[in-house]
Amino acid sequence: MTSQNESRVRDICREHGSDPVRLLDIARAVQSEFRGISQQSIDAIADEVRVPRVTVEACVSFYSFLSVERKGDITIRLCDDVPDRLAGYATVRDAFVEALGIPLGGTTPDGRFTLERTACIGLSDQAPAALVNDVPVTDLSSDRAREIVASLRQHGDPRRLVRKLGDGNNAHSRIQSMVHNNLQYPGEVLFSPYNRGEAIRKAVAMSPAEVIRAVKTARLRGRGGAGFPTGMKWEFAREVEADRKFVICNADEGEPGTFKDRVLLTERPERVFAGMTIAAYALGASEGVLYLRAEYAYLLPFLEQRLERRRDEGLLGESIARKQGFHFDIRIQMGAGAYVCGEETALINSLEGNRGDPRDRPPFPASKGFQASPTVVNNVETLCCVTRILEAGPATFCEFGTPQSAGTKLLSVSGDCRLPGIYEVPFGIPLREVLELAGGETAAAVQVGGPSGKLVGPADFDRRICFDDLATGGAIVVFGPERDVLSIVSAYTEFFIEEGCGHCTPCRAGMPAMLDLLERVRDGQGEPADLDRLRELGDTIRRTSRCGLGQTAPNPILSSLEGLASEYESRTGDAAAELTRRFDLDAALAPAQAVPGRAPSHL
Repeated sequence: MTSQNESRVRDICREHGSDPVRLLDIARAVQSEFRGISQQSIDAIADEVRVPRVTVEACVSFYSFLSVERKGDITIRLCDDVPDRLAGYATVRDAFVEALGIPLGGTTPDGRFTLERTACIGLSDQAPAALVNDVPVTDLSSDRAREIVASLRQHGDPRRLVRKLGDGNNAHSRIQSMVHNNLQYPGEVLFSPYNRGEAIRKAVAMSPAEVIRAVKTARLRGRGGAGFPTGMKWEFAREVEADRKFVICNADEGEPGTFKDRVLLTERPERVFAGMTIAAYALGASEGVLYLRAEYAYLLPFLEQRLERRRDEGLLGESIARKQGFHFDIRIQMGAGAYVCGEETALINSLEGNRGDPRDRPPFPASKGFQASPTVVNNVETLCCVTRILEAGPATFCEFGTPQSAGTKLLSVSGDCRLPGIYEVPFGIPLREVLELAGGETAAAVQVGGPSGKLVGPADFDRRICFDDLATGGAIVVFGPERDVLSIVSAYTEFFIEEGCGHCTPCRAGMPAMLDLLERVRDGQGEPADLDRLRELGDTIRRTSRCGLGQTAPNPILSSLEGLASEYESRTGDAAAELTRRFDLDAALAPAQAVPGRAPSHL
């Protein structure tokens, strides 16, 4: 590293106040400028920010979008999520490999290009897809892959790959992307007309306790999948005495197959920011952070513009909506590629510049979260619901849904269906009706809620989407009758193994053991007892893993064993017996018998 480069790294640190809490921002900026974070850069960052070197090294090594090795000037991250594989990932991958002349994971000798695979990038409705630096490219084919490489060789600017703009705000000058929101079924809650500032003005005319009461009356539950009552979470944080409190929006939707937050952030960002502001008023917070997943970096200029406009309109900053004493502002924190950061305590660790390892609970974030202060973490959809509740009132919100699941649910539908995209449906809708809306009537299996949810078969298609039946964070992946269910389950299991933090033994050691058993069954080499072993091992991992990721990691196997048992049973039992019948003991022993002094035993 030259002295000039070291000086620039130190300048980047100072641009972020040399603040250890901004370590992830610093690392991202160094990665972007130098295409890698060298050991010398790590030394300079540690010295300038005044943290142990191991802290910086741990941060850099944890996130997939950071690297100590220099990447190409242009990094192509090809998504290999299950919907992408269904749509032709393999042929697109091979075309990129051929056109670039490097294997997957390689860098061209001139240092211009790196080709990598990555997990879900939030574009399952227009797969196969990839990120070229931060520019999303969608609906890929082998021909399009070769065109992209030719264009990049000629111009070197990924932004010039955007030929035909996507729909809605994706055509905004600050986004300029080919992404489509594919709003197939916009509903009456999240996608209703929005009057900027109305919800906040109504909130500040009430007391904080009244705002919390309205959210509780609406029976709003967190839309991330777990369904914890939002008003109760706010009340816990409100009751804690503290000098600082925080509101965090979790926009790190990494669950494979989901993309609803991407759509809300482009089409309804005002509802997201208003929801954060209302939460801040309710619990007495003055600082907010929107944690935006690395894969959505192309949205950052657009979102920053919307925040600035809200400040100009008096909806952020000092005395919001002319309410004396109510001061609140929002900054955006970029992630750097880690599925586990979707878990709220892992996200908080990431915000603090650390590895995104989940924390032990208690204490819960509502009492001791970001920077040891009371913190409320809500996801994008939940905060949009908050805004709508304040706009229209709890009663209007409760006109939709069921007694246990009020309101609507935003579904990201992809896979083997005619109309992939976004569906806002009332809670309680049967899964079969969702499939009919999306043109997936011939489905043989559906992954509800991403890999951490349930893989169900036709016998479960009349079950309802709601917290008291089929709960989901929003992902719905449809599989036609020609798909190999066990290969799909294997892919999801591999995802969990790759994305695990490695902290606890049940998940770290148990999931590879489950995968070995699963692959044996998939390949027709299993026996009925293996299915019992899978159930026992999965149950152990569920009960003993440290965090939510580990506790749900066995779900693809366990749920498919429950709802699609025939897929497993058809490859065990008779198959294993046939393998035994085909086994020729004499032939297997022949090489050993050829050794002098050995004779057949015929036991």
